[in-house]
Amino acid sequence: MTDATPQQSKWSMVGKDPQTIPIDQIDLSHPGIWHANEFLPFMARLRKEDPVHYCAESAVGPYWSVTKYKDIMEVDTSPHIYSSEPTIGIVDTFEEFTLPAFISMDPPKHDEQRRVVQGVVAPANLKNLERLIRSRVCGILDGLPLNEEFDWVERVSIELTTQMLATLFDFPFEDRAKLTFWSDVATAIPGGGIVTTQEERWQAIQECMAYFTKLWNARVNATPGNDLISMLAHGDATRNMPPMEYLGNVILLIVGGNDTTRNSISGGVLALNENPAEYDKLRNDLGLIPNMVSEIIRWQTPLAYMRRTAKVDTVLNNKQIKAGDKVVMWYASGNRDEDAIANANSFLIDRPNARQHLSFGFGLHRCMGNRLAEMQLRIVWEEIMKRFSFVEVVGEPERVYSSFVKGYTKLPVVLHPL
Repeated sequence: MTDATPQQSKWSMVGKDPQTIPIDQIDLSHPGIWHANEFLPFMARLRKEDPVHYCAESAVGPYWSVTKYKDIMEVDTSPHIYSSEPTIGIVDTFEEFTLPAFISMDPPKHDEQRRVVQGVVAPANLKNLERLIRSRVCGILDGLPLNEEFDWVERVSIELTTQMLATLFDFPFEDRAKLTFWSDVATAIPGGGIVTTQEERWQAIQECMAYFTKLWNARVNATPGNDLISMLAHGDATRNMPPMEYLGNVILLIVGGNDTTRNSISGGVLALNENPAEYDKLRNDLGLIPNMVSEIIRWQTPLAYMRRTAKVDTVLNNKQIKAGDKVVMWYASGNRDEDAIANANSFLIDRPNARQHLSFGFGLHRCMGNRLAEMQLRIVWEEIMKRFSFVEVVGEPERVYSSFVKGYTKLPVVLHPL
C-alpha cells in the first residue's frame, strides 16, 4: 500500500481488461484504477456476475465487495450483523496508531457521541449559516480571473470547504489551510502524493492533535459555544474521551466536512462539461439546481466505500459470510446499479427521486452533515450561474490516489462571463 504510482504495485489493476480477467482476481481496493479512472467497468462486471464478491488476495488482505444497491442497503441498515468496529476503512489499523471515532463505533456509544455534535447541523443552525456561506461563495467567485486558466480545486473547492470547516470548529481563520492538509493526510496513502512515509504522516497527525488539544483546553473552561470543539468538550458522552478518541472524532469531522463537499464541487463542474446537454438544461432552468445537487453527489460519490465487519456468520445474496470477515459496501457501484436507479449511468440533472442515492450512506451512520453539504453546493451553483455562462474544463482532471476518497487534486478551468 505504499506504492507511489499504480504501475509499481503487483496488486494494481490498471490496464487490465475488466471483461477477460478471471473474476476472482478483481480487486477494487487498490487505488490504481481509481486514480486512473478505470474502475467503472470492473464494478459493472461484478454487479452483473458476482454482486457479493470475495477477493481472497489483495494488499489489504481478503474482503468481500458488495456492489448492488439492495445488498449495500441490507448491510448498511443491519448494524446488529455488520459492525462498524474497529474501522470503516479497508485497512484494519494504521501501522503506528488506531484512532477511534463515532463513525467506527456501534450503538450505544456511537449514538451518544454523535448526538453531542449533531446540533451543529440542526435546521436552525443551517439557516443561520446560509447567509455566511453565500457571502463567502460570492467573495471566492468574485476573486476569480475571467478568460484565463486556473485550478478550480485549489481556488474554489478547497477554499470554500476550508472556510466552512474553520467556522464549524471556530478554528483560527488564518490557519485554516492546516485543516485541508490534515484532512488529506488522514486519508492519504504514503507515497500517493501527500506524504511519502508513515512517519511523516504520523508527525502531521501529532501536530493536528497538539493544535486541537490547545483549542479543547481553551474551551473546556469557557462558556459552551456553538462550535464542534465546544460541543465535544462539554458533551456528557465526550467530555471524558481519551486523547486518541478526541483526535479520532476531530479527524472524522474534518474529513466528513471536507471531502464530500469539496469533491462534489469539482465533480459537478466536470459532469456538466462531459454532459453539455445537461449544462444547457441548467442554463434554461435554474430551478433545477437543488435537484442537480443531489445528482452531482450521486454521480461523484465522494467516498467510494464504507467497510463493515461481520459480527456473526450470515448470508448475503446467497453468499456465506463468516464472523470477522471484512465487508466493503461500494457506494460508487450501488449508485450505478441500473436495477435500482433508472439510467444510472447517465448524468441527469432533472432526475426524478435524485436524493435516493447511496453517497451519504443509510441507517444510523448516514452522513450527519448531508443537508449542509447540499446547501453549500446549492449556493455555489446559484452564484456560479449569476456570473458565468460557462465554467469550461480545459484539461484532464487529476484524481486522488485512493480507493476511499473519490476526488480530484486538480481541475483546470477557464471562466466565461455571462
